[in-house]
Amino acid sequence: MATILVVEDEFGITEVLQSALADAGHNVLTAINGKQGLELLKDRRPELVLLDFMMPVLDGLGMLRAMTANPEYRGIPAILMSSLPESAVAEAADGTYAGFLRKPFQLRDAIAMVNRILNAGGPPTGEPMRSPG
Repeated sequence: MATILVVEDEFGITEVLQSALADAGHNVLTAINGKQGLELLKDRRPELVLLDFMMPVLDGLGMLRAMTANPEYRGIPAILMSSLPESAVAEAADGTYAGFLRKPFQLRDAIAMVNRILNAGGPPTGEPMRSPG
């Protein structure tokens, strides 16, 4: 069982992901923006972060940059979620993410990606995370 942090400002998406990930045996933490997500990282270290790209207060890109700049969080893989095409997100995120889900996505695809990344393990601390495809 892994601890997964879902950072998403759309409550419907958060609820569905939280329920599906919990059903898959994971402990799920949630935050409504990147600022709240970073606060949660101070107290609990998840094995994976699902991160919405566009959010108020601190967006996913801001949180991802803060994570990669901090040696304590750098090795935590992140899956970015966005309605934008991956090409736009990848350029902005400079490849520092482990996976990408284009909204709207199929829940089974999200769970499969989570399991694939968790089973592969995160990158060594200090190395950038790359999209698996």
